[in-house]
Amino acid sequence: MSAKPETIDFGAPATFGAYVFRVEIPAARSQPVRIVEEYGYRGEENGIPREEPRVVLERRIWTQIAETAQREFNARLKAAKLRPGRWHTGPNRVERLLGRELCVLAWAAEGAADDELPVICQKWEALRPEERWWLFTKTVAEAGLPEDRDRGWRRALRAALADGNTRRRPRPADDDLTTLPLFRELGSET
Repeated sequence: MSAKPETIDFGAPATFGAYVFRVEIPAARSQPVRIVEEYGYRGEENGIPREEPRVVLERRIWTQIAETAQREFNARLKAAKLRPGRWHTGPNRVERLLGRELCVLAWAAEGAADDELPVICQKWEALRPEERWWLFTKTVAEAGLPEDRDRGWRRALRAALADGNTRRRPRPADDDLTTLPLFRELGSET
């Protein structure tokens, strides 16, 4: 039986040069929180930068979304039998897929009014992880830098998640996301 990998903060590999997201929380409450995608050494080999900033959030917004993200991520880390994390002052490392999900939440929340933030958090929680990954990929392709705040998918995320309708339809349980039942059924007929 293989041992679980050593992780820090929110499921990020403890190895030096790993591909992670970094959430920089300054000690001064008046300073913004930055989320940065760190490609690690893998990025340098492919000619891309070592890191790219993804979003800069006002502290009031971060304060209102941080607990939602922490709760969601810790539930998934516990399910994977990994140590849960806690936001702290300074750099916080976040596993790369969780970091993508956090960016979707942050992009939807940036510039939101205080009364919109609970709705955004609730709608973000209703999304499946793979839906959040898809939204990250679409958004980062055209508007993934801090200065792209009011462009394309970034603007669409806020419009979609800030809409006041929070009714959720129940979804069927998806126990195994790695197999596709459609192909399994087709394969059994041949």
